[in-house]
Amino acid sequence: MTHRNRNKRIITVLLVILFYVSLTALLMYLEDQSPARKIDTLEDALWYLVATLTTVGYGDMYPVTYWGRMIGFLFLLSSLGVYGFVIGQIANFMSTLSEQKELGLNGTSFKNHVVIIGWNEFSQSVISHLLGAGRQVAVVTKERSHIDMIREYYTYDQVFTLYSDYNNFDFIDKTNIRESSVVFINLHDDTEKLVYIINIRKKFDNLNLVVTLDNGNLKHTFQNAGVTYAISKNDISSKLLASYIYEPDVAIFSEELIAYAHEDDEYDMKQFMVKADNPFAGMPYDKAFLDLKMDCNVILIGLVKITDGHRRLLKNPMGNVKIAVGDYLVVMMDRKGQEKMRELFHIEEGISH
Repeated sequence: MTHRNRNKRIITVLLVILFYVSLTALLMYLEDQSPARKIDTLEDALWYLVATLTTVGYGDMYPVTYWGRMIGFLFLLSSLGVYGFVIGQIANFMSTLSEQKELGLNGTSFKNHVVIIGWNEFSQSVISHLLGAGRQVAVVTKERSHIDMIREYYTYDQVFTLYSDYNNFDFIDKTNIRESSVVFINLHDDTEKLVYIINIRKKFDNLNLVVTLDNGNLKHTFQNAGVTYAISKNDISSKLLASYIYEPDVAIFSEELIAYAHEDDEYDMKQFMVKADNPFAGMPYDKAFLDLKMDCNVILIGLVKITDGHRRLLKNPMGNVKIAVGDYLVVMMDRKGQEKMRELFHIEEGISH
């Protein structure tokens, strides 16, 4: 509701109150002239006013003079307008609440979620995989039509939508971006993405930024600007295409591994954080490899250690490597193994902040 409309409605309400106060005072004056009056006090007049406006009409209070009855007639007729006004205001209030929720103006309480800046078919495809992995998503778009499109596919507890200009960072804060695990910058071209990344990092510290690039040569430029992961869509497509040409079976498996497993016989790769109560904390990597294979039919293929805020991926390490609290285990599993891992680790897959 705009400030102008709010003031207009306040003035309307005050004028209505003034109108009824004046009529009530006039009614008391007119009825006071008759010895057979039923309305003696202000309380009687207000009771009669309310009973008439609500069309209850108890009949215990009523005017006995001619002009008093004319005022009662005005009360009765105006009640229709009052009902229309009240119902209209309630409907407008409910509509405003619904609109504010749809546009994201009330903000979200999502945590450890993914924030996507910009909406298109590619981001829709990304969301489908994120939701399949049990992650919540907040989408920021500056196109009103995108909000309606998103609401057709996803529920409010899955995807939060925010209608905002991308550079309005006070509004962007409504996505609870500070509590997000990843922020995916999904704007139109590499130049726009780079400028936006520089600006958003001035407002928010320690964001885990991910971006896809049209020009793979800019990868180091984006990393120097503070991006955690810069991915070239062309590089991924070309590598997968080459694999399909020379190793089609490997390519099919590779495509499955980088997506969410929807069927029990499908495999994908995930990473799980090792907490203090995790049975693998302090265990040698080789023993964990064997235990996971035997107990969960899960294949351990790597270990991520975080030192001074930097992530170091150890790909199937050799030697006396031990798993520590805070490390991430990178594993390959089917859906049955995934359920066993969740029970064992007491945590959802993916990075956590």
